[in-house]
Amino acid sequence: MKTGPMNAMILAAGLGLRMRPLTNVTPKPLLEVDGITMIDRMLAHLKEGGIKTVVINTHYMAEKVAAHFGKQTGVNIQLLHEAQLLDTGGGVANALPTLGDDSFIVTNSDVIIISGNRPLITRVIDAWDPEIMDVLLLLQPIAKCFGFGGQGDFFMDSSGLLKREVKASPAPFVFTGVQILKRSLFDSLPAAPFSLNLLYDRAQKNERLFGLLHDSHWIHVGTPEAVEHAEAYLRGLK
Repeated sequence: MKTGPMNAMILAAGLGLRMRPLTNVTPKPLLEVDGITMIDRMLAHLKEGGIKTVVINTHYMAEKVAAHFGKQTGVNIQLLHEAQLLDTGGGVANALPTLGDDSFIVTNSDVIIISGNRPLITRVIDAWDPEIMDVLLLLQPIAKCFGFGGQGDFFMDSSGLLKREVKASPAPFVFTGVQILKRSLFDSLPAAPFSLNLLYDRAQKNERLFGLLHDSHWIHVGTPEAVEHAEAYLRGLK
């Protein structure tokens, strides 16, 4: 159910602690993998999907993020500095006046994801149905994740409805970091900081938490050592 172009937010305020020492001098979103920064990879997806306005929150080494985007063209980038970290949910809530729409895209800035047969942002927008959804998460089958050693996040039924991991039963799907959220989810919120997981729990309780399976590659880059492995994997796709 296509709803047309949306505004988007890229979450880029984290400290990147697991990527030290690389992040001692460079914020994680600006780390290059195969010659391209991770945040530029995500921004390219948003541009390809027709997104015109992108909010980027900053905190750690905010001046470097601002300098990086000082000459960007083709999209309206609005930087929103957080003097104190607000966590993922608090960061999006802080950006609501800038995001504007009744629903909007939110992405991580530090994952590498490859489009499949169609641009991935277009696929997500086309799958969005605000009549039945408050959240739509792009998911990757855990068996097809590269560089990811954690547990799965969600179970999904045939309609796309999601549930959290069940005890003693490993979940088969991992959240990729790409999602659409409905603005009304942010009504009656606690004071920041708080995680977007709080909103996922609300949506699940109301049976309005849905997923869409990604149809291509997803690469997790969680440590300095993982950068080289990710680069080799990307070269193998060319």
